[in-house]
Amino acid sequence: MLCQQPDDWWQAVIDCLQQITAQRNCSGLQAMAIDGTSGTTLLTDTNNCPVSPALMYNDIRSKDTLDQVSSAMPPVIANSHSSALIKAFFLYNKYAKSNSYLIQQQADWILAKFSGKPGFSDWNNALKLGFDVEQLKWPDWLKTIDMGKGIFPHVLPPGKKVATISRLIASQTGLPPTTRLHTGTTDSIAAFLASGARKPGEAVTSLGSTLVLKLCTRRPVISNAHGIYSHRIDKQRWLAGGASNSGGSVLKKEFTTSEINTLSEQINTGSNSGLDYYPLPAKGERFPLADPEKIPLMQPVPIDRAVYLQAIFEGIAQIEKLGYDLLEELGAGKVVSIRTSGGGAVNPAWSKIRQRIVDRPLLQAEQTEAAYGSALLAAGRL
Repeated sequence: MLCQQPDDWWQAVIDCLQQITAQRNCSGLQAMAIDGTSGTTLLTDTNNCPVSPALMYNDIRSKDTLDQVSSAMPPVIANSHSSALIKAFFLYNKYAKSNSYLIQQQADWILAKFSGKPGFSDWNNALKLGFDVEQLKWPDWLKTIDMGKGIFPHVLPPGKKVATISRLIASQTGLPPTTRLHTGTTDSIAAFLASGARKPGEAVTSLGSTLVLKLCTRRPVISNAHGIYSHRIDKQRWLAGGASNSGGSVLKKEFTTSEINTLSEQINTGSNSGLDYYPLPAKGERFPLADPEKIPLMQPVPIDRAVYLQAIFEGIAQIEKLGYDLLEELGAGKVVSIRTSGGGAVNPAWSKIRQRIVDRPLLQAEQTEAAYGSALLAAGRL
């Protein structure tokens, strides 16, 4: 089970803010918004104290867990092995069978720690919990799933003011007691906003531990079979895409950071390795094919480590290309440009391989840190 203790997150937040406020004058801070990994789920009591560990975004629940509830659900993103709803159902049965509890996502819980007022979420974090972002309400089919005394959050648009920082947390962190708290978003959407992409046809690829694609569209695009879903940004714009389990986590299993940097310089980016890989860190894929039984394909392993790294780069790029091809085929509109965020964005060899394989215009992101996108939300610059 891929889980973490929520209190560890909060201690890291406190430590980070105390370091920042010790080094910089933050008296001019006006507002904050939080981004967190999409689908990272925990249960708390009504005072915001965790009653379960947090199941991480890439935790794929067993087929048995999904089968217990999937028949009551339409083909939406919440009806999948990695959804927040399936994680919440699992946690309810294991940790909160007879008690009242709140269902929260990572960003929701951190926001509530700042305010002392749990129970709020945003359109983006609530999507994988089953929230209907077209009708802007919790759907009726949720009532057919036995979640005991579970309380779903009140869902607001991203960037909506919900509270002011509590005096206790302001004192602990050194932040101004007047700091406004706004609803946040997921990490990949925050990265999209930070990149400078805004218009339909503009896309962002996040090359972090996982490979995440987001394409700005005029309407939602959904395909449960491919792990494609759509986040709502405002009345006119949606972000269609998905998250593959492939990405930097595969590279970290096979190479050190130093090796990646050294071997990347040895790659002939203009030619193909001749190896047809589907790189995954373990069994299971979410997008562009939702298949919990998908087996990693990283054989044969060449003697030359630079060629091996090149083949993995190429495999991830092929997944990226397939993802954008599918989005276009399903009616998302033409991909006119792709900006890149995440650690992989700074690797020149990987960028050249992506340009050759993905075959769309690659642009430099204005900012590559998701936190910058959250700051734009807090500033009302969605």
